Amino acid sequence: MTQMRTVDAAVLILEKEGATEAFGLPGAAINPFYSAMRAHGGIRHTLARHVEGASHMADGYSRSAAGNIGLCLGTSGPAGTDMITGLYAAFADSIPILCITGQAPVAKLHKEDFQAVDIESIAKPLTKMAVTVMEPGQVPGTFQKAFQLMRSGRPGPVLIDLPIDVQQAVIEFDIEAYEPLAVEKPRATRRQAEKILDLLSASEHPVIVAGGGIINADASAQLVELAELLNVPVIPTLMGWGTIPDDHRLMAGMVGLQTHHRYGNANFLDSDFVLGLGNRWANRHTGGLDTYTAGRTFVHVDIEPTQIGRVFSPHFGVVSDAKAALEILIEVAAERQAAGSLKDYSGWADVTTARKGEGHRKTNFDNIPIKPQRVYQEMNAAFGPDTTYVSTIGLSQIAGAQMLHVYGPRRWINAGQAGPLGWTGPAALGVVRGKPGETVVALSGDYDFQFMLEELAVGAQFKLPYIHVVVNNSYLGLIRQAQRGFEMDYHVQLGFENINSPETNGYGVDHVKVAEGLGCKAVRVEDPADLAAGFARAGALAAEHQVPVVVEVILERVTNISMGTELDNINEFEDLALVAADAPTAITPLTVATVNA
Repeated sequence: MTQMRTVDAAVLILEKEGATEAFGLPGAAINPFYSAMRAHGGIRHTLARHVEGASHMADGYSRSAAGNIGLCLGTSGPAGTDMITGLYAAFADSIPILCITGQAPVAKLHKEDFQAVDIESIAKPLTKMAVTVMEPGQVPGTFQKAFQLMRSGRPGPVLIDLPIDVQQAVIEFDIEAYEPLAVEKPRATRRQAEKILDLLSASEHPVIVAGGGIINADASAQLVELAELLNVPVIPTLMGWGTIPDDHRLMAGMVGLQTHHRYGNANFLDSDFVLGLGNRWANRHTGGLDTYTAGRTFVHVDIEPTQIGRVFSPHFGVVSDAKAALEILIEVAAERQAAGSLKDYSGWADVTTARKGEGHRKTNFDNIPIKPQRVYQEMNAAFGPDTTYVSTIGLSQIAGAQMLHVYGPRRWINAGQAGPLGWTGPAALGVVRGKPGETVVALSGDYDFQFMLEELAVGAQFKLPYIHVVVNNSYLGLIRQAQRGFEMDYHVQLGFENINSPETNGYGVDHVKVAEGLGCKAVRVEDPADLAAGFARAGALAAEHQVPVVVEVILERVTNISMGTELDNINEFEDLALVAADAPTAITPLTVATVNA
């Protein structure tokens, strides 16, 4: 055995568990931990400008590759409270991050000491575990338990709070004898797989709803294999986008009130059986449950038992890791195919594929100021299938999800349920850490961008190149659109006459100057004909200077993006024509008779 400080033991455990990418800010109460990182040298640290930004960087890093667990570090008091939004975003989307905070000495926790806050109680509702470690000897076991929890069942974040005297206490510890705890993941049985396939085979129009749990389980290849084996169309959720490539014949489109494809909603409304894998039936995916569930049989497979029946009761529920469920489903389906007892869904699959050519929303606008739809058309042309997109919330994200193309898992990285403004930029920096050398493109509206734009300096300092597309209408666009129901346009306009930048023409903040002042490069585009050149220029600048590059696109002030109240009640807005002049205003689901004709 070896005597060492608890923080030395903790850092050695982080290295052995493979959590070696940290984002944070040092401070008095966490300095002992930083001294241990400096002494051992196995953890790379990125200095953030705001602790919330550091938490989103850790989140983005965790989402960027299977098995990643990003670390977020901060001192006592406000550092921990600054992490709460990051913990919420990670918890809501089942993302493992480990937040470590400093704390006042144990003896002073009840004395209202400087920057002493009960962060354990604050963080508990948003974590799988939040704990203030009072006894030095419990530090190794607490970190060991944290990694087991983050990796077991439904993934999620953990917060460990370390009083400064506990950090500096000396304990006996042998890292060579340390072993990670076994990870617990439920597995679907053969009998359950047989029942799922029996229920599916009783239907005429089955679909698979592929959720983010498939990405968490690193099971996208198995999803595609099962879909091809069954010849059953796949509808990815927003968090599952990329589990099947957009250009795959069985990719039947996304479904929802906002982030959806028109053909996706039509295909779902025509279905009669739904196999949900690793999804949670989010309300912006389902819309009204009466419409969503009517006439359909549902099977729900999820790793977390309490998710089954949380939103509505399925006809059959299975608690299982997504990869384990897919593997046994593939095994049973392959046996049935060999026996000639697998039902042929090729006609139904052909119908869903054909719908991809119907009723697309128009993107080829030449207007000045630029219509946002044209931006996404040009992004599809400029950025290849290996691009990773990062976004969070707003009309920019909704329109992007309707019009961009994604070709693989972890190529669309989105704070789905929490949707915190400001998440995009720091998360993109974490993604760049997790995907060095790859093309990363962030997408923000001007307000999301302004929330945490100071983190651009982190990208400049640490040479983290990515392209940040900022679609600027100088408006809180999504809130403005929602205010239409109240017949108001109240405190959602961001424009003003900038006395230092008259060239912004009343749009207010000069994002180009701000980006350049933070050590980055920037390009402003005001004519749609210049978008392709602007994106190419941004790519060249990022490669040359190894810094973030902002592409600010000046949009028309008001554009209503397609969305609605039900899957069959999407407002397409008459001012945005469809591609074909004679295209229908709504896609009518085909009948069984039509499919079988």
